[in-house]
Amino acid sequence: MRNRRHEVWERYGIELELFSIWMKNKGMTKSTHQAYLNDACRFLATVNEAETRRITRLDVMRFLSECREKGAGDETRNRKLSSLRSFFKALIEMEHQDGNPAAMIAKSKQEKNRIPVYLEENELERLLQAIQGKYYARNVAIVLLMAFAGLRVGEVHRMNVQDFRQDGSVHILGKGRKWRVIPLPDPLQRVLREALAERRDVRQGKEQPFFVSQFGRRLSIRMIQTVADDTIKLLKEAMPALADKKLSSHKLRHSFATMQIRSGTDIRTLQELLGHASIGTTQIYTHIDNRQLKEAMNNISAKIPITRRLK
Repeated sequence: MRNRRHEVWERYGIELELFSIWMKNKGMTKSTHQAYLNDACRFLATVNEAETRRITRLDVMRFLSECREKGAGDETRNRKLSSLRSFFKALIEMEHQDGNPAAMIAKSKQEKNRIPVYLEENELERLLQAIQGKYYARNVAIVLLMAFAGLRVGEVHRMNVQDFRQDGSVHILGKGRKWRVIPLPDPLQRVLREALAERRDVRQGKEQPFFVSQFGRRLSIRMIQTVADDTIKLLKEAMPALADKKLSSHKLRHSFATMQIRSGTDIRTLQELLGHASIGTTQIYTHIDNRQLKEAMNNISAKIPITRRLK
């Protein structure tokens, strides 16, 4: 696979470099940048070294179809399509070619209003009790920021020391390079201060990342996921009823949103806290515990006619 990737860069080095420069100028995050670049490389490996000007819509559709056959779902398929649309758009804007063969290909329809997977409050309490490791305060802070402040893994990764302000809020750089401010509750502030007090010094660079590895570098996204996933594994061992529940680091964010809805937080406020561009994305959480729906159905419970004794 590594040799194949090297061959793609040998053949399409100019195009991939233009794409990379274009994404950096668009201000895309490192994770998005890398994911889009990987998708473009995998696609270019399938077109038999054709010039990008000669790539057709059929080539793109064939690639997406092969991804389907390998088990890619709607979300993955749509992301790969977005990557290729951006790739060809970049080449057009960088005056390297004229047409975009991916532009008119329709996205797959994804399942809507699917109820998110989340942890109940008592399960979150047990999760915190399961946290272990040499860097205990750091790991507790990571889990709390996702489960009780709704941060994405990438947002925890990008968080710098100066983003935790004296007033107890955190300034978060989210998707689309948009900032949002989250006022933290006192217990979470105390944990962050403790994690900051135990934080290792950064060995290189001008940035001051909030979460630092044992080697003095910014804690990677993979390591943040590992902290959460290892803790979830211990939780499942302590609570066997959760064994078949598909839990991950991102499900902690779902748990935060669920608690907010159950506490009566209005949908617009929750949208702001989660950093969603569209309120439609936030509305999936209203299906979890919609008191108004329950009250509406309870209002007619006394009116249901029972005409005979049921077994």
